[in-house]
Amino acid sequence: MPIPLFADAIFKGVDSVPFALPILKALPWVVLTWLLKWYFGGASNTSERLMHSKVIMVTGGTSGIGAAVVHHLASRGAQIILLTHHSPSDPFLVDYIDDLRSSTNNELIYVEQVDLSSLQSIRVFATKWVDNAPPRRLDMIILCADTLITRFGIHGMTQDGVDPVWGINYLANFHLLSILSPALRAQPPDRDVRIVFAACASYVGGNLKLLKDNRDPLPSGRKYETSKLALIVFAQAFQKHLDVYKRPDKQPNNARVIVVDPGFTRTPGMRRWLTMGSLWGLLLYLLMWPVWWLVLKPPIMGAQGFLRAAMEAELGRGAGGRFLRECKEVEYLREEIRNEGAQKKLWAFSEKQIEALEKEGAAKRALAKKENKKMEKEESAKAANGLAEKTAES
Repeated sequence: MPIPLFADAIFKGVDSVPFALPILKALPWVVLTWLLKWYFGGASNTSERLMHSKVIMVTGGTSGIGAAVVHHLASRGAQIILLTHHSPSDPFLVDYIDDLRSSTNNELIYVEQVDLSSLQSIRVFATKWVDNAPPRRLDMIILCADTLITRFGIHGMTQDGVDPVWGINYLANFHLLSILSPALRAQPPDRDVRIVFAACASYVGGNLKLLKDNRDPLPSGRKYETSKLALIVFAQAFQKHLDVYKRPDKQPNNARVIVVDPGFTRTPGMRRWLTMGSLWGLLLYLLMWPVWWLVLKPPIMGAQGFLRAAMEAELGRGAGGRFLRECKEVEYLREEIRNEGAQKKLWAFSEKQIEALEKEGAAKRALAKKENKKMEKEESAKAANGLAEKTAES
């Protein structure tokens, strides 16, 4: 069929072929659209690694980039431990895990309830994990959990009364890794242990010098940017924390930190940022959907950097603390990230804040427990008095 059409176009002219002119006019635009989509789609991971038997802990693994990372690693046979604030019996989570197990043909996908907005919840989980004897296997931690407060969004607080951008994006990761550090260092020397942090290009606009010593330490107008900068600085400090540890077997450190910038991706967080948390913003987002489809990566492409961080053999050798963008190692654009003084100052600031928050939280829980016991006693006394009155009447 195509051959006669081409022959007619050559010998009789393009006008003799039905719909030829509209197709020729549309063809350059189709090619341009394909080229733009290919360009904005970013690089793909080409690394391969056997993931069977690997135990991988993931935060933020139920949506966006985290969900794409989990699906890909699970399809390769990795054992996945999802940390989520949902209860394991939550209907949404039960269906999600069932679908994930079915689509990846992998039953080794589990859920642990950990509310990243609660320092107490993080401590309970991490302490339970570390206290296990012998030490549980842990090959990798991938930190994808993230939040932001839009201009017209609801400005809430974490359970500890901290700004959620600081509490979830940074403080939760600091607290989790600080407690899990012994479990990471206890892994056998021949095991390739990796800790993968999710960064964002906005870290360039952060300013740690403006941090305030209160429940909302982030500078106004630069909250998200500063939380990401703090996370990257902590990532470098945590690598040094792992490196200075003297293993009992005298072997070198086998845990490496990798920071990944996934690029601009069509995730729920990106949608909230673009819509600014308003209905008018959502309407504009829907009207401009073709533009967002073109210039924003789908979640699976945003996950490529994380997959490379998880599977590239070269990243399991040499020094840790590397930064990946578009599946390539690049340099950090802020000097304080490598500055040891800035790292120590941030670490001390974080420890002090967590200590104060946990003391306050413990006092509140003790007071609530005391009040509950008092109410139980009062109810028991009322019930006993009521039973005595009925007995007397009879």
